[in-house]
Amino acid sequence: MAVHYSKIALALLAGILFAGFCALGTWQVKRLFWKLDLIERVEQRVHAPATDAPGPAAWASITQQTDEYRHVRLSGTYLPIFNTLVQATTALGSGYWLMTPLRLADGSTVLVNRGFVPKRAGIAASTPAGIVEVDGLLRVSETGGGFLRENSPATQHWYSRDVAAIAASHMLTNVAPYFVDAKAISETAVDAPVGGLTVISFHNNHLVYALTWFALALMVAGITWWIVREDRRRRARGTQRQESDHAGQD
Repeated sequence: MAVHYSKIALALLAGILFAGFCALGTWQVKRLFWKLDLIERVEQRVHAPATDAPGPAAWASITQQTDEYRHVRLSGTYLPIFNTLVQATTALGSGYWLMTPLRLADGSTVLVNRGFVPKRAGIAASTPAGIVEVDGLLRVSETGGGFLRENSPATQHWYSRDVAAIAASHMLTNVAPYFVDAKAISETAVDAPVGGLTVISFHNNHLVYALTWFALALMVAGITWWIVREDRRRRARGTQRQESDHAGQD
């Protein structure tokens, strides 16, 4: 009787594991198609003609899923007194993103990532004066900090482009909840920031994960089949021995 219950428990465990692994594999397949759709939509946004950057009325509805990497344009006056450097590692090496607030005609402000600079000194000299036109990609605020590093507004050490925190550190108000990565432009100043370095990359390992889960499900099924087969063979051999013993007695 105990052996019978053990077999039932083993069958239930195998069924649960098989169903669980199949469910996880199916979920990863769904995630794969979601990720492919996201990549396609982002590519369309990046290469679409520039549209006006969202104004204050639209700020509350901005999300990463619907707005990240939108190609936008805006115009205003830079406020270089509030320049902020955010640590960065790029194709040009290690250095900083130069974040400068852009004051728009309606009085609102948008942080613009004007590009990469290799050092902290001399960053204000190359700031264009007067009304400027900015063309770039809308990016959602990066909160918290960088890997194992927290932003330090008090010392102006930044490891992520946290719009709200940067604005608060400079006591700026009416600031958009996003920033704009400016595209590359031709500037003659030696210390001019290098724009157009936005890296658009999505981790897409869902197919590998799906295959792994389905493989585990097949392993469970295979091991269960092997156990059942061996059990049947063992019982068949036992039956044959019993018949042989009875035949010998006769």
